[in-house]
Amino acid sequence: MDMEARGHSEHPEALRLWLRLLTCTQLVEKQVRTQLREQFDTTLPRFDLMAQLERNPDGLKMNELSRRMMVTGGNVTGITDQLVAEGVVERMEVNGDRRAYRVRLTARGRKVFDEMARQHEAWIVAAFGSLSLREVESLHKLLGKVKQHQSKPLDASQADKLETT
Repeated sequence: MDMEARGHSEHPEALRLWLRLLTCTQLVEKQVRTQLREQFDTTLPRFDLMAQLERNPDGLKMNELSRRMMVTGGNVTGITDQLVAEGVVERMEVNGDRRAYRVRLTARGRKVFDEMARQHEAWIVAAFGSLSLREVESLHKLLGKVKQHQSKPLDASQADKLETT
């Protein structure tokens, strides 16, 4: 039974939408994880770390990587250790800070990531293959409204409504 089947609420439409979003996200993510493992013998967190580094060619400090990936420093260290051992990532000392270092993709890492990114894009396009371009654009716009709304702090009257419902 997926999450959508569990919804009971006095606001069923919003809850059903939330559960549908979660279900779709999990299904697409499962496909991406499977494809990364089967085609590249890698994981989604490793792909995500490499994606962050690809966007920042000069590299990132470990704490910045951790913040951007929303995971602990220990997780980033473990993933980085693996990628360094494979020769796709390298560590560099940070001038003036003996305790810190930056991590960046190696030339080999950029090449490996470019191929993974091309495939990743194809998988995502396929995931939305049942939608027309117009439907994709409409869904993107609607989710943008949700994102914008969630980016605003709740005012006191909104918080009170949430507590009383």
